[in-house]
Amino acid sequence: MSSSFAIAVDDLTGPDIAALLTQHLADMHAHSPEDSVHALDLVELRKPEITFWSARDGGALLGCTALKELDPTHGEIKSMRTATGHTGRGIAAALLGHLLAEARARGYARLSLETGATEFFAPAVRLYQRHGFEFCDPFADYAADPHSLFLTRTL
Repeated sequence: MSSSFAIAVDDLTGPDIAALLTQHLADMHAHSPEDSVHALDLVELRKPEITFWSARDGGALLGCTALKELDPTHGEIKSMRTATGHTGRGIAAALLGHLLAEARARGYARLSLETGATEFFAPAVRLYQRHGFEFCDPFADYAADPHSLFLTRTL
């Protein structure tokens, strides 16, 4: 892999992105009870309040993320995923940096997320904390859940 890659809006029609999101959903279901899985499928990710990006090096899919507008001042990170074989290379950090810049450009005052509470999710929690996210109470339509962690940061 080269040291540079591109992050661009993705229309969610490619078979590689479908496969990555299928794996993402499978992992979420493997590590959280059914009623605690809040990952979105392809249909839900195509809703107008969600913008979806993929990171690619040439044609190779490296990862993805999405930003859901909760209201004009608050966004939610969805579907943050690094493709198998590409972890530990700064892709998730680059995607998160892209989301933070996009949220600021949209005028959001806050960016939040929900993630799982098991050890499987610990690397993601550490990434978010390194970027200024702090634990918070459930937001939007989420309810308190021992299998979910909620993080937020002011922009």
